This record gives sequence, C-alpha cells and structure tokens, in this order.
Amino acid sequence: MGSNIVIICDGSFPRTEYPRYLIRTADFIICCDGALKKFIRNSKAIFGTERLPDRVVGDMDSLPESLRKKHADIIVKIDEQEHNDQTKAFRWAMENIEGIESITILGATGQREDHTIGNISLLMEYARMYDLEGSGIQVQMITDHATIVAVTDTVEMDCGEGRQISILTPDNTLRIKSEGLRWKTDDVVFDNWWKATLNVAVQDNIRLEFSHRSIALIMMN
Repeated sequence: MGSNIVIICDGSFPRTEYPRYLIRTADFIICCDGALKKFIRNSKAIFGTERLPDRVVGDMDSLPESLRKKHADIIVKIDEQEHNDQTKAFRWAMENIEGIESITILGATGQREDHTIGNISLLMEYARMYDLEGSGIQVQMITDHATIVAVTDTVEMDCGEGRQISILTPDNTLRIKSEGLRWKTDDVVFDNWWKATLNVAVQDNIRLEFSHRSIALIMMN
C-alpha cells in the first residue's frame, strides 16, 4: 500500500474536521517552515497529544531561531528563492519518499490573497512537471470549504450530484466539453478566471473533454 502524504502550508490552519482527519491519518506529515508553530499549537486537539511533523521544509526565514535549534533533526533547509516553501516541500516529498499514493496540501489559502492565488495555481505546475496522472499519484488541495485538483487532459470525476464546480485554466485556446454540469462549458472561451465558475453537478459524476492536452484547475465546494 502506498503512502499518504500531507503538506501543511503557513496559511490558515484547518479548522474543520475533514482536513484535520487527513492530518491525523497521514503516513507522513511535512510542514512548511512557518507552519510548524501552528502545527504544534493544534497537534493536541488533532491527535490527543502533542506531537511534531515528520519533516519541516523551507528556507526557514519565518521560523524562530529557537525552534530551528530545538527541532534541527527534522528540518530540511532549502535556501534557493526561485520556488516557494509549498513547492520545496512538494518537491522534497516527490524526491525522497517512495511509494507515494497521494499528496494532500493543507493550509495553502487564507491570510494573503496573493499567496492563495499562487499556491492554488502551482497545482497545475506540479501536474505538468511530474506527470501526476501518468504516475497515478493523487494530488489535491483541501481547504475548510473546497477540494481543488489539477488536470491535464480529459477526465471523468465522481463529485456528487449538487456539488458546486468551478473550472479555471490559463490556456485561452483550450475548449472543454462538459457532461453532467448544469451549464455546458462547450462554448466557453477561457479568457478570464470567472468564465466557468459557479457551476453545479446535476449527476454524481461529470466528464470534461479537453480539446487538447493542457492544464486546468477543478474546484469543488
């Protein structure tokens, strides 16, 4: 059986039960550097006892020196500044953990809108860089309100009738034919983010047929 990895970013720490359940049942927990303080503060409520993550990954610019020294044995310091801490943690997991079945990213939204937009959009980069669909590794971002996944080609998804669905892509040449949504996306021109948001599933599963291989985000509330 593969490993289920949770990466916790330094945004709004999960308050609802489902993302906390994912933390509790994870095989391996990685905190981005600043998230360590929040993890320690919330660990007793999640696990019933205080505990640490398995690794803390990042440039350590938002982690106090006292914590860096105290938990040096689980810290992976990556100094380069071309990638943010979420990407550093994701890349470290992909390169160092064998048999990954899923990676769930938590705490990536809230507090700063620019960080939220950047972190969500990075899911598309990971899907393209690591050929996640080909590898069979499931990657998702979970918030207290939504599940967000990236896709690179035609996909069928079990989402549940009545679920709110939004589709976003930076590729304005992409056309997506839809089945199972209240409002068809067949003629949507993706030249702005709002163009295929706030849709609703009218059956338990939906199909999105891409005109060509590309990248897109599916947000399910």
